[in-house]
Amino acid sequence: MVPEEQKRFFAIKLLERDDKIIEQMNTSVNVSAEIKEMENEFDDDTESIITNERYVYISSIIGECVTKAKKGEKLTTSDKIDRIVTNRWLALPIFAVVMFIVYYVSVTTVGAFVTDWTNDVLFGEIIPPAIESGLNAIGCAAWLQGLILDGIVAGVGAVLGFVPQMLVLFAFLAFLESCGYMARVAFIMDRIFRKFGLSGKSFIPMLIGSGCGVPGVMASRTIENDRDRKMTIMTTTFVPCGAKLPIIAMIAGAFFGNSGWVATSSYFVGIAAIICSGIILKKTKMFAGDPAPFVMELPAYHWPTVSNILRSMWERGWSFIKKAGTIILLSTIILWFLMSFGWEGGSFGMVEELNESILAKIGTAIAWIFAPLGWTKAGEGWKMAVAAVTGLIAKENVVATFGMLYGFAEVAEDGAEIWGNLAAAMTPIAAYGFLVFNLLCAPCFAAMGAIKREMNNTKWFLFAIGYQCGLAYLVSLCIYQIGTLITGGGFGIWTVVAFAIIIGFLYLLFRPYKESSSLNVNVKGMAKAR
Repeated sequence: MVPEEQKRFFAIKLLERDDKIIEQMNTSVNVSAEIKEMENEFDDDTESIITNERYVYISSIIGECVTKAKKGEKLTTSDKIDRIVTNRWLALPIFAVVMFIVYYVSVTTVGAFVTDWTNDVLFGEIIPPAIESGLNAIGCAAWLQGLILDGIVAGVGAVLGFVPQMLVLFAFLAFLESCGYMARVAFIMDRIFRKFGLSGKSFIPMLIGSGCGVPGVMASRTIENDRDRKMTIMTTTFVPCGAKLPIIAMIAGAFFGNSGWVATSSYFVGIAAIICSGIILKKTKMFAGDPAPFVMELPAYHWPTVSNILRSMWERGWSFIKKAGTIILLSTIILWFLMSFGWEGGSFGMVEELNESILAKIGTAIAWIFAPLGWTKAGEGWKMAVAAVTGLIAKENVVATFGMLYGFAEVAEDGAEIWGNLAAAMTPIAAYGFLVFNLLCAPCFAAMGAIKREMNNTKWFLFAIGYQCGLAYLVSLCIYQIGTLITGGGFGIWTVVAFAIIIGFLYLLFRPYKESSSLNVNVKGMAKAR
């Protein structure tokens, strides 16, 4: 019997479940070994084999009942394309090339040109000077002028500056979805993601999240299985989004000579966090169970209509503007107040020195929390704490906050002006830990708002944010403590804690998965159920 016939015979027997097969399976001590052997032989999992044979069996019945005009064995255009884009070896490289083109056009060419104009011209040379002139003409109070210009205008500008890039990206994604390619991508990624507890549909939110966490989290609503959807929401923002790139550039430039491995490793850290989280969380009662069967119909390739693409682009873009705009607008107003007011000279009011502001007091009060992470060199720990906290408002705020804390009114996107100050405040190992902390901890307020909406449950929302912040803290602590030990920095109580964390992590990662450790089948019970 040829391999294809063996494969079909095996699947059909499983589908029929007749009494003879049940009796044979009852005599087997461990069915899982036989199933595993069959999976290895045909390089596919049992579920995929059975799913495929279900459709083959249905097609055979239809073929016997329905007479169609003979058209020969000529493949359709969609089938010809799928032979290439879903090929076992070519699928991933083709997908990588497609997404490189999408991001290159939307982020570095067309989208970047419009975004630069929005940031530098519209919200740099046109709107702020016009508003400032109007406020001066009516004699507006200094504090109100600061609120409007540094809070409201700056907050809205920070959001709208990203909108052009997002719209171009959404247009590309809408095209790929409408033409049928994204369905193939989910199919391609299913086998990889299933290894650590997720289905192929989880890949799309993570891909979109590499541009911005807000639409990435929102894209998780397409996942039907509630457990898989919640886990996807929790892990999507581990992928570095565009707002985290300035932090990566700042740390790479200030401590590692602009080395390319810093940015590359950042993406690997995010991917590793997703994989490890999937494996660990799937072994808990909250997420226990195998991923939902991933069966989907692949639509024929077709040219999407312009109206559908524009409508999808606008719906996603407008949702981004509403959610991100309102949250960041409110958060920047709060941040402006905390940085502008405090107790100076025995009275409360606007302060000249940032060290006297409310924000500085808050930073000093929480700096001890981050001491095990190495953020306290030269007494600058409170500034690191403040920058990390403002990163929860918007990740772009981290570089800008450092600029304000070190007395620079304006800084470049990569914060080149403050590299020297940072190098004096942290060791390179602590700085890399600071980078990883900001990559893995809870995302910006806008993305947190999206998580709250998609979870639709306060307890689940708090659990997701707590998990992200806790994982970021523990990973950063281990990086600093063990890295410092390796470089000759000494051994202390926190080093012991770091090793204990790693041991506990390895246990959670490799402990047996009780729910799927064995495929022993109680066929007698199955027979009774029939």
